Amino acid sequence: FMQAHMAQHESQEEHIKVKGWMEKALSRSSFVKFMVDNMEKRGCKVDAKDFFVVRHCDEKVGGGFDESASKHGGVVLCQNHIRDYQHTELTLTHELVHAYDHCRAFVDWSNCVHHACSEIRAANLSGDCRMYQEFQRGKTAIRGQGMACVRRRAALSVSMNPSCSAPGVAAEAVDIAFEQCYADTAPFDRSP
Repeated sequence: FMQAHMAQHESQEEHIKVKGWMEKALSRSSFVKFMVDNMEKRGCKVDAKDFFVVRHCDEKVGGGFDESASKHGGVVLCQNHIRDYQHTELTLTHELVHAYDHCRAFVDWSNCVHHACSEIRAANLSGDCRMYQEFQRGKTAIRGQGMACVRRRAALSVSMNPSCSAPGVAAEAVDIAFEQCYADTAPFDRSP
């Protein structure tokens, strides 16, 4: 009983901490605010109270985009996997690229190539594959590391989709979508 109570207390503390980081990013992060503004320009109203959710996640991910959460989807932050404010901001930006894609293109998330395209864009535009992030992952090659990271992270994310989990399916979808989707930097003028 005592362990369950302590776990619940830790969970509440995690929730409060991550929610605070999320609120800070929504009010101060230029990337997060830019993505939300551009969704709204496309007619996809983002009500922070309903669109962003902080909760415990069984998957070992920082967050996710839930297309069924509302008319325009929703962003989940995983309180048990978010490490700090920077991780919160990066995760929000990544998931907001998916939300933007869902808003502008009506993505069929069960279509592995559609999903791959959004993952390629999210990895490329969110900062997931900046040199600093790659060094933290132990990836020290300089030449071509950004593109390699985008491919690797997109394939990993797509492979978590039940429709795309068969061996080789995610990597093939990423290969099909890569050139066109890597070049698509909307709503940014270029890759940040």
